[in-house]
Amino acid sequence: MFDFLEGYNLWEAFWTTVQLTVLSAVGSLIWGTLLAAMRVGPVPLMRGFGTAYVNIVRNIPLTVIILFTSLGLNQTFEVTLGSDMTDTTNFRLAVLGLIAYTSAFVCEALRSGINTVPVGQAEAARALGLNFTQVLTLVVLPQAFRSVVGPLANVLIALTKNTTVAAAIGVAEAALLMKEMIENEAQLVLISAVFAFGFVCLTLPTGLILGWVSKKVAVKR
Repeated sequence: MFDFLEGYNLWEAFWTTVQLTVLSAVGSLIWGTLLAAMRVGPVPLMRGFGTAYVNIVRNIPLTVIILFTSLGLNQTFEVTLGSDMTDTTNFRLAVLGLIAYTSAFVCEALRSGINTVPVGQAEAARALGLNFTQVLTLVVLPQAFRSVVGPLANVLIALTKNTTVAAAIGVAEAALLMKEMIENEAQLVLISAVFAFGFVCLTLPTGLILGWVSKKVAVKR
């Protein structure tokens, strides 16, 4: 029944998807946190940049961003991200595009968590002599992260599914292999079912585990 899978490296394709997800998630968390800090910071220029970045990037389709990293950065400006191999360069460009896109959603999720922290706590920290960076990193962000584990889990699940867009620039992840198999095999329904099951195996445990973590670390008010 599944003889059509022979000759195709399904595991490697999904492993590439996992790598795209993990690297993009880490980068998005870092850049998204910096954007959130900019949006709640006291410097008008930084607030303006953070607001403009989030509003612009969220309204650009991910496919356009991914294609820009390849056609714009790589082919036009010859950005290779330290690699002479096309496959490696495309992979890194896809990670860059996913980070640029996903960090906008991480920022908004985290900013909603920052808004749940009582203003009195920040004022008390400033009264003790802490500057903005110390108040943010020592008082506000720890509580904000605890309150947005659930929303960040949703962003991570969406990111896992969004990695399929990397196929547009030739990254050998699951969606590209699925396209190849559909073109070569007369098993559309079974092929679709196999890849759908693969993504369910990736996203369902993520949602369940992070949902449990969210309940455990939730701030009691």
